[in-house]
Amino acid sequence: MAIRPVSDTQVLPGRPFPLGSHPEAGGVRFAVTSAVAERVEVCLVDDDGTERRVELTERTFGVWHGLVPGVTPGQRYGYRVHGPYDPSRGLRSNPNKLLVDPYARRITGTLSSPAAARGYVGDPERGRPSPTDSLGSVPLSVVTSPGGPDTGVKPEVPFEETVVYELHVRGFTKQHPDIPEHLRGTYLGLAHPVAIEHLTRLGVTAVELLPVHSFVDEPSLTRRGRHNYWGYSPLGYFAPHAAYASEPGREVEEFRTMVAALHAAGIEVILDVVYNHTCEAGPEGPTLSFRGLDAPAYYLHDQRGHMADITGCGNTIEAASPTVVRLVTDSLRYWATEMGVDGFRFDLASTLGRPHGGFFDRDSTMLTAITTDPVLSRCKLIAEPWDATGEGYRVGDFGAQWAEWNGRYRDTVRDFWRGQDAVRELASRLSGSSDLYDHNRRRPWQSVNFVTAHDGFTLRDLVSYDRKHNEANGEDNRDGTDDNRSWNHGVEGETRDPEVRALRTRQARNLLATLLLSTGTPMFVAGDELWRTQKGNNNAYCLDDETSWVDWSLSEDAEAMLEFTRRVVRLRAESPALRQPEFFDGRQTPTGRPDLIWLGPDGAELTEADWFEERRFLGMWIDGSNSQSRTREGELVADHSWLLLLNAQAEDVEATLPGEEFGTSFTPVLDTRSLDGVPADDVTLAPGAALPVAGRSLVLLRIPREV
Repeated sequence: MAIRPVSDTQVLPGRPFPLGSHPEAGGVRFAVTSAVAERVEVCLVDDDGTERRVELTERTFGVWHGLVPGVTPGQRYGYRVHGPYDPSRGLRSNPNKLLVDPYARRITGTLSSPAAARGYVGDPERGRPSPTDSLGSVPLSVVTSPGGPDTGVKPEVPFEETVVYELHVRGFTKQHPDIPEHLRGTYLGLAHPVAIEHLTRLGVTAVELLPVHSFVDEPSLTRRGRHNYWGYSPLGYFAPHAAYASEPGREVEEFRTMVAALHAAGIEVILDVVYNHTCEAGPEGPTLSFRGLDAPAYYLHDQRGHMADITGCGNTIEAASPTVVRLVTDSLRYWATEMGVDGFRFDLASTLGRPHGGFFDRDSTMLTAITTDPVLSRCKLIAEPWDATGEGYRVGDFGAQWAEWNGRYRDTVRDFWRGQDAVRELASRLSGSSDLYDHNRRRPWQSVNFVTAHDGFTLRDLVSYDRKHNEANGEDNRDGTDDNRSWNHGVEGETRDPEVRALRTRQARNLLATLLLSTGTPMFVAGDELWRTQKGNNNAYCLDDETSWVDWSLSEDAEAMLEFTRRVVRLRAESPALRQPEFFDGRQTPTGRPDLIWLGPDGAELTEADWFEERRFLGMWIDGSNSQSRTREGELVADHSWLLLLNAQAEDVEATLPGEEFGTSFTPVLDTRSLDGVPADDVTLAPGAALPVAGRSLVLLRIPREV
């Protein structure tokens, strides 16, 4: 039944959808979901902190809604929910806590007092509701007008041509000397011509941005005087993070401007999105939004009403909830349409396929809703296929439309170059991981290959440290993984030893070249091409300082690594056979040979028995005459054939090139012994010739196609 508003403001009924706050008809229509609420108030907060409470009297489909006349864009607001408080059933309504609108397009302010935001007194599972009003201590939603700067034409780069560059909006430009100081670390900093030039000269086709959804610091971090730098602590799934704007309040406009600048350069924008948990943490955490609105509708609970945690972050979003499915898909569509985003990387995506926290189901409601959506199905969809549990490790198990971060690729390539694995699994990773992705209608480009990412060692640290050094995080070096599969090459950390330094840079080139020459979609992290170090910290999530920021002061080693990276990215782009969209399957090519042949150092094809021996050398021959790559118009593109030689042992190998049936000449085009990758000897070799391959090095040879 209708309930009278608590103020004399005349509230019109409005309508339930779309959710959020929307300027219309001389006011603003508010709509928020809560199936457990008995009353809902929208609270309008003036600049001086004065609050005016207006009750929403209409409830349709579990949505509380109303149109409040006279309200204009820029108005700060929140919700107060009156309802049951019974933690034993997961119910935590408390009208003393001002709540952020889950659909807010802008969020202002921060969590200044975790104590004031705490929804309980005493034990979080058995205590009573807190009487403390949180107004003035928590973030507020802001009414926002639709539209803004045009985001440009989406490049629509084919996935098989994609090279992903993972970066942090703040950290990428925070120290760039050629970007105006007030733009460093912002959306407009990334849009600056200097930043765009670096990306285009590097040759990447997509930037994957660490979380830009509005987030707040966890109380545990603020107590230690630190901040959540990475941003995996979301508060609002529609609002761009305000701290990345150069001008307060213009984060929406600046984000759209950034997207337009990247699109104009032919670069796609992929967002790292965190729909698996929120900043409200476990039951002891603050009440900022979802918990106070309708905790059982948003969060996973066990049968006793206790919050369940399969993310390792205190709470888990309930992927089976219709409220959550609608929230996530609405959010994704907003970013893909209004904000111009081209794709999404889903953090801990396995949780989205585990309804009620149970077994993983690739056809779960949430995953199906995303892939069948007419807008989202056209976006690049990338899953991080694991969570904090054993059941959640699902590499290779997602459905047909999903690409995945391939953690097995990372581990295999790291192990090979530190001399601790046989070549059998390496061959699968080099050729697109068909063992993981060819069984459910997927393509090799759906394997997102990486050796480094934001989480873990940088490329430089991977070859410089045996152990993590996370003391600066303030957790006594307990945080971060111990499974680094790294090698310091004889000295832990920085050294002046020229032999160790030379070996480290060559190993880094080996890792980077392997990544970029493998079939699949390569991804590397910003700063690796500039020889960036975090001093051995493999979990710098809370270090918003020089540890995490990209260093643009190019040392001699950094300049060499940058030139090498550009060369290999360009080589990949110009070589269709090295980035084919179909799996190798032994098919006969116009030359009469299979499309892929594995060779030993003697130039002979490996036998079945060879795969079970401990080997540190592998040759990979790709027949380019039957390349399955196509032009944008769909025509097949023929290419040269290629011979990739990888030698992970310390000793040099006198390799024998294969016979003339593989080609009439072999020309080295890449050699990781040299700083820039240019082979020292610019010679063309005959079939069957001897080719010295240095210890711990990689050589790529081109076999010209026959016209």
